[in-house]
Amino acid sequence: MGRITEDLIRRNAEHNDCVIFSLEELSLHQQEIERLEHIDKWCRDLKILYLQNNLIGKIENVSKLKKLEYLNLALNNIEKIENLEGCEGLAKLDLTVNFIGELSSIKSLQHNIHLKELFLMGNPCADFDGYRQFVVVTLQQLKWLDGKEIERSERIQALQNYPAVEQQIREQEKAYCLRRAREKAEAQRKLEEEHENEKRSSPGFNGRWYTDIYPALSFSTESKNHLQAPEIQAEHKTDKLDACDDDLAFWNKPSLFTPESRLETLRHVEKQRKAEEKLSEKKKNVRPPRTLVTEHGKALNVNEPKSTFDCVKRSSAQHPKDNVSPTPCVIFRLDFSLKDDEKRNQLVLDLAVYRYMDTSLIEVDVQPTYVRVMVKGKPFQLVLPAEVRPDSSSAKRSQTTGHLVICMPKVEEVITVGGRASKSVKTSLDNSREQTHKRYETEFLLKTGLLFLTMEIH
Repeated sequence: MGRITEDLIRRNAEHNDCVIFSLEELSLHQQEIERLEHIDKWCRDLKILYLQNNLIGKIENVSKLKKLEYLNLALNNIEKIENLEGCEGLAKLDLTVNFIGELSSIKSLQHNIHLKELFLMGNPCADFDGYRQFVVVTLQQLKWLDGKEIERSERIQALQNYPAVEQQIREQEKAYCLRRAREKAEAQRKLEEEHENEKRSSPGFNGRWYTDIYPALSFSTESKNHLQAPEIQAEHKTDKLDACDDDLAFWNKPSLFTPESRLETLRHVEKQRKAEEKLSEKKKNVRPPRTLVTEHGKALNVNEPKSTFDCVKRSSAQHPKDNVSPTPCVIFRLDFSLKDDEKRNQLVLDLAVYRYMDTSLIEVDVQPTYVRVMVKGKPFQLVLPAEVRPDSSSAKRSQTTGHLVICMPKVEEVITVGGRASKSVKTSLDNSREQTHKRYETEFLLKTGLLFLTMEIH
């Protein structure tokens, strides 16, 4: 259900610098508004008010708009003209395509002496015999009715036939009111049936009783933990097909054009929207985990964290120090660079993590052939071009940019001179042999710029 709120009015008052108390023109069309409220308190200077194509069922809370000249309530659910006596300056009223069947309710507009134009086409009362003559006589101040000018001769002729026309209008009104009463009762019955069907089809009870709940619980837990993606996709397809069938059945069902049917359509569209959101949420929840290492032990390059740059639009009159909330406008993967520092015989990874992110949200894992960084639980993994020593690696945050800088010394290579092999620390061959017996588990906990290194040797 759409409601008229202060925030909604301010969003539609940009032409008045979002100031609402001095508004002279306001457009709130196509907002699914069901009730007219608050406007007479917040916007008393209004001269033009657009409320067409909503679901407003009653004219109310506008009597204090003394300066209102034009009110557009076309394409709503209004059944009676009322509560406009206080709009002293009202000159034009548009009630096209509503549900006004009480044509005699136009007598309430006799107090609006400045009313010159009235639109009632598309209402049930516009189909009454004698409709135009009745309106022309009842509202002597009118100059135009349904876009057609009222001639002096037309008014004189309508006055002569008024007694018979008035009797006709009363009889047609009575018949219409009886028909509307039956339509309302039928709509109420259908609504109650829908609520009853929803209760029966609601999850939690399927008409069966279980005495042993433990096997069922264990099965549901296991199935949840081991549910495969194809099964979930099949379930989503079934749900989608059911939703499509229900939607098709709804739109193919014959229905009268009444205020209740318009509300029913709105509820159906809202229900479909929520079902789509629920289905998309399920798809997000069953997203398969990112593969970091293949079955054969090969590490993959992964860049899943996202970086967001904020954009702020400022007007020319806005002061630079004004407190303006930034609006995200650019989102992409984390930028990085990998350099080979030959002087220090090491690889240097510069990862552009969020500048103001708490360091406790970053975890670093350096392995001989790849480096992995978890940023807020999302992995960044890079396969290294050369083998490195995890136990001698270091990581730190840049004081200026906030980037994460990881220095990884390379394993020293065997140098052959005149048929003799010399090494300063260890050869690549020795290192590869040791790796079959040892496994390094390195965790870099970056807090306040300090590095903690944990190494387990198995």
